[in-house]
Amino acid sequence: MATNSSTATRKFINNYFVLFPDEAAKLLSTFNEEKIISYLTIQPIDVAVGVFKSIIPDTAARVASQMGEEFFIEIFTKLDPNLAARLLSRFDSDFVKNRLSLLPAPLAKELNELMIYPRDTAGYLFDANVTSFYPDDNVEGVLNRVRKIKDRQIVNIYVIDTEGVLIGAIPLQEVVVSESDEILSNLIQSPPVAINAMAPREDVVTLLEERKLINLPVVDIENRLLGVIRYNTLVDATKQDATEDVQAMFGAGRDERALSKVSFAIRKRLPWLEINLATAFLAATVVGLFEDTIARITVLAVFLPVVAGQSGNTGSQALAVTIRGLALREIRAQHWLKVARKEITVGFINGVVVALTTSVIVYFWTGSIGLPIVISVSMIVSMVIAGFSGAVIPIMLKVIGQDPAQSSSIVLTTVTDVFGFLSFLGLATVLGSALGIT
Repeated sequence: MATNSSTATRKFINNYFVLFPDEAAKLLSTFNEEKIISYLTIQPIDVAVGVFKSIIPDTAARVASQMGEEFFIEIFTKLDPNLAARLLSRFDSDFVKNRLSLLPAPLAKELNELMIYPRDTAGYLFDANVTSFYPDDNVEGVLNRVRKIKDRQIVNIYVIDTEGVLIGAIPLQEVVVSESDEILSNLIQSPPVAINAMAPREDVVTLLEERKLINLPVVDIENRLLGVIRYNTLVDATKQDATEDVQAMFGAGRDERALSKVSFAIRKRLPWLEINLATAFLAATVVGLFEDTIARITVLAVFLPVVAGQSGNTGSQALAVTIRGLALREIRAQHWLKVARKEITVGFINGVVVALTTSVIVYFWTGSIGLPIVISVSMIVSMVIAGFSGAVIPIMLKVIGQDPAQSSSIVLTTVTDVFGFLSFLGLATVLGSALGIT
């Protein structure tokens, strides 16, 4: 009888978790870590992840720290990488290193990258250990939690939804003087002032000074709360940067500057110039393959830069958007197909429009009917390939650990030149006689 009762209870809990994951998460957030884990471990892993991701972040982080290794691996391999990184960023480097070592290498690398921000951005300055609450939490419950935390740095009460999106920031003083049964959603007066994690440090300073803020919440591209920048942290970081600038003046800088030594500048630039030379010869080799065609149809040489230029510009546009997406963490490596599909579509449509314009110009220039057809088809093909390459190249370089911003342009230039020349001259060679090009 006891066994049947236990089974029925488990089924009831399982159904509740499946049907109402957000409500289950809010309920679990009131329990201690051991009890939360005990409820999660009896659920199918997909159900457990669905509930765990909606548990209030500071509670979820404490739960993650108490998970056994096997259960941690099960949860974090299925958890959204952005959320996993937000939770892990609350811990010290030794704990993070230990936990990442349990995960598959590609995932561990991705999470580590999501937790690292450039020095000159807001993300480098924030403290991930920020206490947040749900909009339907009442004042009494909020104050009880704050008293247990005993954090004297809490100035604002940050309100988030079950997806972690920041929806309000309420001064703690206002919460203290409110009725105990008042819910937080009724205390939110206006949209919160926040800053994106990839925003430059200058924007942080401007917001803190203009709004007279002590703390500034930091959010990601989807407005999910990542942490908070405290004014004293910004002051300390500014002092440290000033010291490093003084060191840089004496040759201890991290990278080339306007007055860096000649030898340093050469060491930084020469390898890329050599690589660029090699890629230029590769493009020249492609042109050389069609030397007889160019000698027979000399007008082709006039239009080579047109095809190469348009495909190069198309690739550069796709490249700029993709690199920005990677930098702002709007996209990750697994999004490569979606990004590539979009850029292929854009390249095709733009290619058709530009090809029509080009064909009219070429027709009146040469009086030939065949050449406009060849250059139009070539331009569409090369612009589609350029769009695909501009999207995929920086993602591939990111995956293999190279800096997309530094390496992508050279690789892209090679691809667009080679395929631009190959499509144009190749089509002219194959279709030249049929289309009456002479």
